[in-house]
Amino acid sequence: MTRIDFYILPDTTLEARLSFACRLAETIHGKGYRLHLHCADRSMAEQLDSMLWTFRPDAYLPHALLESDMAESVPVTLSWTALPTPTQATALLNLHSEIPEGVNDYARVAEIINQHQEVLITKRACWQRYKQLGHEVVSHQLKS
Repeated sequence: MTRIDFYILPDTTLEARLSFACRLAETIHGKGYRLHLHCADRSMAEQLDSMLWTFRPDAYLPHALLESDMAESVPVTLSWTALPTPTQATALLNLHSEIPEGVNDYARVAEIINQHQEVLITKRACWQRYKQLGHEVVSHQLKS
């Protein structure tokens, strides 16, 4: 079964959630995984695409929107539609409110929870669903 890591932030804002997503993406990529960031919608994907260029002045994380011509040549992709077919060493960072179809095919899955009420409710349901499906679910409580 796929291991699911939940990162629980003390913040309430979408900006904090996406900022942490950038740092986590860098860490996951640094561990040798290909990575797909599954966003809630086009707006979030475009915002995150922009943030990945600027989240740290000394960082470079090669990425592209899954719908672009560059998607095949970069290790990190973003989209809000169906998941791409993963290779054996592909991780998924799910920023969508629901668990996407095909999540079982990924080596690892990460979920980010902040203290926004809507996120708490939807991710609590995801947690329960992952457990029902028999996945190993691990939480990481982050400090401010």
